[in-house]
Amino acid sequence: MDKKILSTAGFFGMSAIVLGAFGAHALKKVLTIDHLATFETGVKYQMYHALFLLFLGLNNHLSFKIKKTILILTILGVILFSGSIYLLATDSLNSFNFKVIGFVTPIGGLLLILAWSILMIHFLKKKS
Repeated sequence: MDKKILSTAGFFGMSAIVLGAFGAHALKKVLTIDHLATFETGVKYQMYHALFLLFLGLNNHLSFKIKKTILILTILGVILFSGSIYLLATDSLNSFNFKVIGFVTPIGGLLLILAWSILMIHFLKKKS
């Protein structure tokens, strides 16, 4: 499980850097400042959660079940939250109206909150 978590952390981190560079260089020329800032928000949250998964994979105080649950919530949360932000921020660059999928952004955010909540509750319940 830890290998899967750490591999996912690596992928999320690597792709966040690629997307950040893409936004800073290629998209800077074609997006408004507001849309570029929105895109960067997606990149930031993806990187935050890459680091979160890195912590999760290196942590020996969590059970397999808790790690698996947090991993699934985090993967789905990043895909829905950051992924929808990327699509919404670049909506003006294509003919498809991605605003129709805007409702998935808060769902992704909720899944990320749940992942962090599970971690917090586990540590609050843990005896010193």
